[in-house]
Amino acid sequence: MKSEDKRLLRALAGEALDPPPAWMMRQAGRYLPEYRQTREKAGSFLELCYSPELAAEVTLQPLRRYDFDAAILFADILLVPQALGADLWFVTGEGPRLSTIASSADLQRLKPVDAIHDTLGPVYETLRILRESLPEETALIGFAGAPWTVATYMIAGQGTKDQAPARQLMYSDPKTFDALMNLITDATAQYLCRQIEAGAEVIKLFDSWAGALPGALFDKYATAPAKRILDIVRARYPGVPAIGFPRQAGEKLLDFVDATGVAGCAIDTSVRPEWAARELSPRTCVQGNLDPALLVTGGDMLLKSVDNLKNAFAGQPYIFNLGHGITPDADPANVNLMLKALRGR
Repeated sequence: MKSEDKRLLRALAGEALDPPPAWMMRQAGRYLPEYRQTREKAGSFLELCYSPELAAEVTLQPLRRYDFDAAILFADILLVPQALGADLWFVTGEGPRLSTIASSADLQRLKPVDAIHDTLGPVYETLRILRESLPEETALIGFAGAPWTVATYMIAGQGTKDQAPARQLMYSDPKTFDALMNLITDATAQYLCRQIEAGAEVIKLFDSWAGALPGALFDKYATAPAKRILDIVRARYPGVPAIGFPRQAGEKLLDFVDATGVAGCAIDTSVRPEWAARELSPRTCVQGNLDPALLVTGGDMLLKSVDNLKNAFAGQPYIFNLGHGITPDADPANVNLMLKALRGR
């Protein structure tokens, strides 16, 4: 099968499909017992990310259970800062921790952009394995964290509720902040290009904390870096579509889509599907936005919500997905229920 014949790529090219193609953010993850077994075998989350055979295995696991139209590379958005020289580790039950960037001196200790591939080589190998292993109808998605979101972790050393440390550095030392953003932007563009070279057919840019950027700062630090990254990628690989996910951006999604030219825009659970169908769909293929909590509870509300999304985007290019990643307490049986409802089986 040619890449352009895959259902996900057809939707991103502007074709309305019934039923729409479907996949889930974090579809390879802790809700699956086989994932937990593989992670235990790897020894740690980072060792799993950097073990190509095991990372490919957990990417493939949900496809053995479910008829998804895409697989997304198993990795983490914080591998890029680690490749740039930041210390990275994970605390059980609490999440990632990094050495912090609080000054120009901290920034100077990071590596140049071209050095990232020495660390990220195993990620590219995972993609090469997947390209050979996936069913021919399944699209392969590569991804990266957007510069603003990655910067928030690098500055605070961990996730924060309101991204205040990053905004404070932005206000108090804009020269250092801008230099960090430029470094992450250039590294991300190179990283995504290498992912495409290794086999990714679609790329996705996750900006999980975009909604924390007020007013014009959203344009400067969410939209502009995404445009710069995608312009670099498209110049080298013009046929590879990109999906943007500036989470909690609200109506700023419209300017983001217009400025970046993304082939697809993922929407979070705060966005009304009717608004997205009316305002976003004429601009791009919309992806989303089922509440992940419904995969915990299941039942009639799950079925109704699937129908509502399917009806809202009927006759328009659309990719069925969640409004955020599937949670560890989700019931795998509810994923089957979701897909059966979507496909009328």
